Amino acid sequence: MINWIDRNTKWLLTLPVILFILLMVAYPLFYTFQLSFHSWSMSAVKPMKFVGFANYIKMFNNPKFWQAWKLTLTYSVVCLAFETLIGLCIALLLNRSFRGSGLVRTMFLLPIVATPGAIAIVWKMIYDPALGIIAFIMKAWGMNPVAWLGNSQTALGALMVMDIWEHSPQIMLICLGGLSGIPTDSLEAASIDGASNWQRLTKITLPLLSPTILVAMMLRLIDSLKTYDQIYATTQGGPGTSTQTINVLAYRQAFENFKFGEASATIVVFFLGLVLVTVVFNILRRKAVVDY
Repeated sequence: MINWIDRNTKWLLTLPVILFILLMVAYPLFYTFQLSFHSWSMSAVKPMKFVGFANYIKMFNNPKFWQAWKLTLTYSVVCLAFETLIGLCIALLLNRSFRGSGLVRTMFLLPIVATPGAIAIVWKMIYDPALGIIAFIMKAWGMNPVAWLGNSQTALGALMVMDIWEHSPQIMLICLGGLSGIPTDSLEAASIDGASNWQRLTKITLPLLSPTILVAMMLRLIDSLKTYDQIYATTQGGPGTSTQTINVLAYRQAFENFKFGEASATIVVFFLGLVLVTVVFNILRRKAVVDY
């Protein structure tokens, strides 16, 4: 018995984690996939009814589905572009020794520590047209306050600003880790050869850092595509459907309209989209590693 335990120690130690993953991840995915082929309303006493691909056909014919995809991609791509640029610039600025550098880095990381729901509530107060700090500044400058979250023309942009503020430090943190792994010999040799700071940045630092940047972008893009709590806590997908992303749409289908089959079909297609994004970024990352 002891010999058997010694031979299978690696499996015995990892078994609890495997069971936890199967219970908390694999089973919900399987159940959602199964439910997407059925019609079921939690408010009804009737059992689930198999409908085949009817939920998927209805989903693809629903204009709200395509609008939600457009909003989700717009929100995620714009946020990712600004967060990558801002996070990389801050990382390059902080990648040096100066008095109080530890304190400055800690202050930049504070948005990551706060919970998304709390951040959403704070930003909702900031955007408030009557009591918010932005409204106070606009009044002081003689301008009329704007209901940033109550206007379909400005709500999505306001949510983007909140997301960029919160998650740019995440890109910064990953890039700082990548910068610490870049050998200084190449930079010193280029400096001795007369290369300017811009040349060292564009010819050495950024190419060597590109795999790390791609990893940071992949993690952030996946997380951004899944954003739900901040949007629902501030606008609940409104005004109208101006900020109704895929996750908000699926929530409304399931828990407001009680159409769990249609909601499950939406989530399955969304999950496949996330898998595709992950595969594409992994290919780009491997190519960047091979090239440099």
